[in-house]
Amino acid sequence: MVEKIYDFDPAEMLDSDTAIEAFLAEAMETGDAKFVASALGVVARAKGMSHIARKTGLAREHLYTSLSENGNPTLETTLAVMKAFGFHLAPKHGATQV
Repeated sequence: MVEKIYDFDPAEMLDSDTAIEAFLAEAMETGDAKFVASALGVVARAKGMSHIARKTGLAREHLYTSLSENGNPTLETTLAVMKAFGFHLAPKHGATQV
């Protein structure tokens, strides 16, 4: 028997602000900048990359590049994208790792 394997796109699961908030919070908890950039890209795709590009004033191609696994968005881009999502970055005190 041959098994069918389907592509999974997490963007398809992000259908509410609550889901997006939980998804981004989990990504931020990792502390991995590349993972966070990629997660922002997933949310941008869920909301529509063209829509986010219009809201931020940034080129769609720039967003695809910056918000990818290999991207390295500037703080300015990150803040603009978060604002377009309706979210903001806020400090959260956590345990310090030595």
